[in-house]
Amino acid sequence: MPKTPLHPSPPPLEANDVAIVGGGTVVWFVAFLALLPFQGTLSEHGHGTWPWICLSGGLLGLIGLWYCRARRDAIARGRAAEAAGHRAEDASGHTAERTAEDDGQNPATRSD
Repeated sequence: MPKTPLHPSPPPLEANDVAIVGGGTVVWFVAFLALLPFQGTLSEHGHGTWPWICLSGGLLGLIGLWYCRARRDAIARGRAAEAAGHRAEDASGHTAERTAEDDGQNPATRSD
């Protein structure tokens, strides 16, 4: 038995994932452009892959940016649908029955 009482975990914080991934993607592309003029010198010293690693990071960042935007939009759609459902319940004066598939989770964050 713990000596201190356990407290419930706080809800997770939502960060601006699109801005974070977008900033990282820009940094990768800037690093690529900064290293590109030094390709010859880098190759002579065994570091010729550095610019291409930066380009790969930037391209993968674009994929991450697409994913984060899709996730953000799905969460917004889920919240809008949930809010519309609550408004419909309030207007009708009763709560609709839940189906077996509806567990009350946000459809954008529910794992199947």
